[in-house]
Amino acid sequence: MIRFLHTADWQIDKPFGGYAPEVAFALKEARFAAVERLARLAAERRADFVLVAGDVFDANTASDRAIQRTLDAMALYPGDWVLLPGNHDAAVSVSVWTRLDRFRHGARVRVADRPEPVVLCEGRVVVLPAPLRRRHEGADVTAWFDAAETAPGAIRIGLAHGAVANRLPASAESENPIADDRANRARLDYLALGDWHGFLQIAPRTFYAGTPEPDRYPANEPGFAALVEIDGPGAAPRVEKVATARFRWTSLDVELHGEIGALDAALDALGPTGATLLDLRLRGTLPIRERVALEERLDEWRARFHDLRIHDAGLVDEPDVDDLDAIDLSGFVRVAVERLRRKAADPADPEREAAALALRMAFVDHARPAKGG
Repeated sequence: MIRFLHTADWQIDKPFGGYAPEVAFALKEARFAAVERLARLAAERRADFVLVAGDVFDANTASDRAIQRTLDAMALYPGDWVLLPGNHDAAVSVSVWTRLDRFRHGARVRVADRPEPVVLCEGRVVVLPAPLRRRHEGADVTAWFDAAETAPGAIRIGLAHGAVANRLPASAESENPIADDRANRARLDYLALGDWHGFLQIAPRTFYAGTPEPDRYPANEPGFAALVEIDGPGAAPRVEKVATARFRWTSLDVELHGEIGALDAALDALGPTGATLLDLRLRGTLPIRERVALEERLDEWRARFHDLRIHDAGLVDEPDVDDLDAIDLSGFVRVAVERLRRKAADPADPEREAAALALRMAFVDHARPAKGG
C-alpha cells in the first residue's frame, strides 16, 4: 500500500489587491501557514510523498523571500514533494522553477517540469506529470500518459493542472483542457488535478484537491487536501478529504423588511467571525430610521469580521409617516422632502439612490436631539 497527500493551488505570494493592507497581509501569511500544516499532516500521517498539482506560486515573479519561506515550510516533511508547474507558474524559459537552485533549504523537492515519468518509492510508484510550459495550452497535455510505459507492478498516478472537459462549468473549460476519461485511457490508478479551487471528484479515480487556503467566495468547497491510499495497481483509491484552511470565506443573503433584527440573527448564526471574510448581500425595504440604525450596526459588525463586503443595491429605503414626522420640517422644505420620498420609492428613477441618501441625511440632521437639551 502507498499513502500520499494531494494538494494544489497554493498561489504563494498572491497580492490580494483591493483589500485593506492589514487584511491582505494576514491572507498572504495564511498561505505560508497552510504549507506548514500540509507538511505536518504529511509527516503525521506517514505519507510516502506529496503531490502539488500546479500553481504552487501565484506568479513566476514571486519574491525570493516568498520562495524561501515556502521551501522552509515544506522542510517540515522529510519525504518527497513533487511540484508541477501550473498556469500561474508555468515552466517558461525564466521562471520560479529556474530560480530554485539558488535557495538553501531542507525540503526534498522534485520539480516535474518535463513530461516524463517520476519514479518514487523505489519503483513502486510512477508519477506521470503534465507540466504547463505556457499559461494557456489549447491541446490536452495529458495525452502522453496513454502510451507511457511503466514497470509492471508500479502504481500509475497522473499529475495535471487544467479543466476536465464536459465536467466543469463552461467558464472553467476554455483553457488547458483534460479529457474526462484520461484515467481510464492511461490506465491510471489516480489522477491528481489542480486548477479548480474546490475539493471534487470529477471523474473515476480523478480528483481536484482544491486550494488548501481559500482566496475567494466560491461555493465549491475550498480549504482541503486529499489524503490518498492505494493498495496496489488496479485497486480503487481511498480518498480522505482533510480540512486545512484557517480563513473562512462566506457569502450570505439577508432579507430585511421593516426592521433590522434579522441581520443580527443571520450573522450570529455564522459562529466565530474573527477569521471569516463575509460577502453580504442585503435585500428588502426599511424605513429611514431603521436604515440609519443599520449603518451603525454594520460598523459594529465590520470590527468583528476579518473583512466584510456589503452589497445593498437590493435594499430600498421606504420612508413612512414616522420618518417624515421625525424630520420635523414644514413649508416648501417639507414639499421637497415629499418629492425626495417619491423619487426614492421609484425603482425606475435614475436619481433614486441620491434621493434616498438625501432623505437619510435629512433624518440624521433633523431628528437628532438639540445640543444642551
